[in-house]
This record gives sequence, C-alpha cells and structure tokens, in this order.
Amino acid sequence: MSFVVPKESFNGKVLSVDFGAGDKSLVIGGDSALPFLAFEGEIPNKPVIAHEIQDCAPDDWPETVRNEYKDVSGDPVTWAKHCQDQLNAKAIALRLVSTHPDRGDRSAEEASQTIKDVLAAVNIPLIILGSNHIEKDASVLVSAAEAASGQNCVIGKAQEGNYKTIVAAALAHNHKLIAMSELDINLAKQLNILITQMGFDKEKLITDPMCSALGYGLEYTYSVMERIRLAGLAQNDPTMQPPIFGDVGMYVWKVKETVAEENEVPDWGTLAERGVAWETLTATSMILSGTNLLVMRHPRAIENIEKTVDELV
Repeated sequence: MSFVVPKESFNGKVLSVDFGAGDKSLVIGGDSALPFLAFEGEIPNKPVIAHEIQDCAPDDWPETVRNEYKDVSGDPVTWAKHCQDQLNAKAIALRLVSTHPDRGDRSAEEASQTIKDVLAAVNIPLIILGSNHIEKDASVLVSAAEAASGQNCVIGKAQEGNYKTIVAAALAHNHKLIAMSELDINLAKQLNILITQMGFDKEKLITDPMCSALGYGLEYTYSVMERIRLAGLAQNDPTMQPPIFGDVGMYVWKVKETVAEENEVPDWGTLAERGVAWETLTATSMILSGTNLLVMRHPRAIENIEKTVDELV
C-alpha cells in the first residue's frame, strides 16, 4: 500500500500586494497554503527582503554591520545606489531616523527632499519608514506620501495613535500601507478594521504585528504571526489576510548577542559571525511563520535568507 501524503486545504487566501513602479515592481502574498507547503496550495510569490538604509549615518548600529556601509552611509542616495548596484537589492527600506525629535528633528520638508532624491537615483521599489515617533510620523509620512506620489511605495508605519492622517495620505497618493500593532492578534485585527473603514482597500494593506529578535520574545512573535496567518487561511477572516511585515534588522542589531565584545563573552564566538547568525536565524523564523516582506541590514544575512528561500521553494 502506497503512502499518501496528508494534505490540508484552506478556504482563505493571503491577499496579493504589489509595490514599486515599472518593470522592477514586486508582488508579495497570494498564498493559499501555509509557508512553503506548496503541495497543499498555491504560493505564487516568494518573501521579499528589503535592504535597510537611513536618512543619516547610523550611530547606533554595531560596528559589525555599520562597517559594511561605512563608505556610503553618509548619504542616503549613495547608500541606496550601493544597495541596488553592488548588493543587487530587490527593494530598499528608507528609514527617516533623523526626523525623530531626539535624533535631529529634521522637518517633513527635508524628509520629502531625501525621498525625491532617492527615488530619482534608483529604480527598485521603495519602502518609506518613519522614525516611530507617533506624533512626528503623522506629519512626516503625509509629506513622504506626497513626495513619492505615483511611485507605488510602501508607507509606514500607521499606528493606533496616528493612522487617520497617514491612511488619508496613502489613499490620496495611491501607496501601500503598513499597519503596526503591538504583538497582539486582536489589536492587529482592530487596526486593520479601523483602516479599512476609512475606505482604504484591504488589498493595499500590510500587517506588522511587530517583530522581536531570537532570544527576546521570538517564540511569542512567531505564535502571533502564525495565528494571523491561520486566521486568514483557515477561518477565511478578511481582516487577517493582508501580507505580513517583519522589521527584522532594527530588533536584532541592538540585543546583547550582536553587540557584546568577544573579550566579555569568549564562549560565544566571534562577534561578526554571531551578529550575522542572529539576524539570519531571526529572519528564518519570520519567513517560516508567514512573513512576506522583511527589512534586514547585514548583506551576508540577507544572502543567507535569499538562499534559504530559494531552497525551500
């Protein structure tokens, strides 16, 4: 008697979201099965990894990752072109760090000019991320959406405290939107409902339930993302069907394992290898939980994940 592989089918489907302009545009989502289980359904699009850049030189990144960009990170345009031309980036995530009141407090107008300059220099999709200051992002991301009008960018992150103005801007300029909640499936669902009630198409929405690094709540993050994916597939819940976003790099490159010097913890191995491994393992967990779009920092970690995705596919 031959063995028959047990299969599970779902009524729901992850929504497909495209971003970027021209022939370099990308599509994420569209899955009708759990991650990489293509024998149970369709998985038409691979997870996308975006290279993170900032609008100012990163002074809070550890040297092991900061040194990878030491010759280009002083200028976001040069940095973006380096990622596109030298690292073969599929997408770029521009974080507007210097607009934070405690990190430079640059104006929304200055951020808009940076966005225009980066868009003029590269032809791959752009993700525009605020500084994660709720009040400041409300104005900065409105200007960012206008500056990138017609480029079909991903704008984020809209949160409970500022989503109304950011949603309106994304609507007006036809961008995709990241909705971020704090590691709670009910909060994620509630925010998605509030955003779609404003008339924002759920097929232009990306859910960010927050990320965490290996050893710092990764199991809980994984379970929340997995529950979101199962709710969308098994329960056919439309509010849980947008693709999932994972902001991996910013959470990984601040934990002790990626910054502690070798003389402090000699048993942990070399700092350079340790940091890359930490980002790789965290991102691997994210894609296995159902994450469709990731933002990462170290080029070698990104290469590892792209290789892993190709092997799993």
